[in-house]
Amino acid sequence: MTTLPASIDEVATLLDRQGYVADRALATVTFLALRLGRPLFLEGEAGVGKTEIAKAIATALGRRLIRLQCYEGLDQASAVCDWNFAAQMIAIRSAEAAGGAERQALRTELFTEDYLIERPLLAAMRPQPGGAPVLLIDEIDRTDEPFEAFLLEALSDFQVTIPELGTIRAPEPPIVILTSNRTREIHDALKRRCLYHWVDYPAFDREMAILHARAPEATESLSREIVAFVQRLRAEDLFKRPGVAETIDWAKCLLALDVIALSPEVIADTLGAILKYQDDIQKIAGSEAARLLGEARAGLAAE
Repeated sequence: MTTLPASIDEVATLLDRQGYVADRALATVTFLALRLGRPLFLEGEAGVGKTEIAKAIATALGRRLIRLQCYEGLDQASAVCDWNFAAQMIAIRSAEAAGGAERQALRTELFTEDYLIERPLLAAMRPQPGGAPVLLIDEIDRTDEPFEAFLLEALSDFQVTIPELGTIRAPEPPIVILTSNRTREIHDALKRRCLYHWVDYPAFDREMAILHARAPEATESLSREIVAFVQRLRAEDLFKRPGVAETIDWAKCLLALDVIALSPEVIADTLGAILKYQDDIQKIAGSEAARLLGEARAGLAAE
């Protein structure tokens, strides 16, 4: 287990060692969340690195990463715990066959830890060998408002209540990171319990650094063309603009094809790596790709 970083620069260095290039603002809010023990709420477009920072922190600190992937209809049983009803039924049948004494003892045993199925939120409240885990509550905007209300107890007091067992409190608060793609607004009551940061698309130099970290095989010239083209592409009126994840994927695709420089033909053949909707692909393919590539190269030449 690595001790928590003592400065903003240490946070940036820890993340950088995991291939995560954070700007000063993100490193600062991450440092404060770690130092103050507050949940960190990261909001931004899909693919800008919100989920990856939780993975990087867990690896850098040697902590267990516990991920709660949110979805519509997520409830307490799926997030905290559930009872192993099949095992309970077997125990009931066995007690009935054994007679009265076994049946009486079973009444106090059916709802114990032996029959509990642990889900992410409960697991995050348990002591871990390497220290408090990193709890990633991913895409909280996909859940319903009642689940947000349920989270208030967990994030305020770092505890969960199980009616049959009582309240279970974390001996050491987990490192909590929530992410949202902002498909809907999250209630203020939940946000107030967190430190907030909007993760934006990176500037050219930072995206170059990210690409060097994640696709080091790409040459300097190809990397510059890739980043310049993607940044021009984000300025277009698209249904879904490409994130950093798509930049990395595209670079790896181009490397797999032994591409040494972009061309309109290569872009047309590989647009599916950076654009995920057919309308966007049709809009950019052909002359638009050539125009954007020309603008990207002109911008690079002017630097």
